[in-house]
Amino acid sequence: MDRAQLKQYLEFYRDLGVKTVSMGVEKKPLADARGSERAGDSLPSASGSLPSHDRQGVVTKPPDPAPLFPKLFDSDDSLEKIRLDIGDCQRCRLCSTRNKIVFGSGDERARLVFVGEGPGADEDAQGLPFVGRAGQLLTQMIENTATKEGISILRPDVYICNVVKCRPPDNRTPEPDEMEVCGQFLMRQLMVLKPRAICALGATAAKALLGSREGITKMRGRWHQWRDIPVMPTYHPSYLLRPYNQNAKREAWEDLKKVLHYVYDEPPRPLSDF
Repeated sequence: MDRAQLKQYLEFYRDLGVKTVSMGVEKKPLADARGSERAGDSLPSASGSLPSHDRQGVVTKPPDPAPLFPKLFDSDDSLEKIRLDIGDCQRCRLCSTRNKIVFGSGDERARLVFVGEGPGADEDAQGLPFVGRAGQLLTQMIENTATKEGISILRPDVYICNVVKCRPPDNRTPEPDEMEVCGQFLMRQLMVLKPRAICALGATAAKALLGSREGITKMRGRWHQWRDIPVMPTYHPSYLLRPYNQNAKREAWEDLKKVLHYVYDEPPRPLSDF
């Protein structure tokens, strides 16, 4: 593994919130050389691996150690590979109550990706993200705002996914360990899609991508960055459905206007204009 690959892996785990990495080496006291010879064991080789012996006493080289980092992504990764890797996921407790895994939907060449928190009841039943009331509002937000701003896109032209792929019971907020498990698949999705910008819907999505402890009211309306991709946090559509959140609805529309113009204006304008 070269330095560039190692740097990429470390950045990936940092984005998942991992702060320490174990080298996977178990420390054991070594016997003195004479004792080792009596026991028929060899001292560690120069590589640090312990050789073994077959039944004829011939020293055999142990298999190569597992890589320090699992092969989480490749240059030829794809959404289909990620979907296959998820499979019938049993990696966290959410699998015990879900109906369907909700992977994501939309244009795989999309220039804009929306990331939400997790599936609700309608999404869990259909296996598609944002198809309930909040999803219908999101569709209206995208299409109506685009029309008013003279931008020719519809919902199928963007890509939509969630931090966790299974519905949390009673629509509770996903737990940190659940987000960490699913986070590896979200990160791979984003690295495959390589969008021009990401719109993080709600505090959970914003924190998963940015690792910030700020509330969504402080984060929204300002550009942030995930790796080299601009991220605009804004309110989750389910929050905007509440009748007393009219100011938040107006603010969310303003956030979306910034995102749409940054992504779709031709010729492109610098991020500092928004």
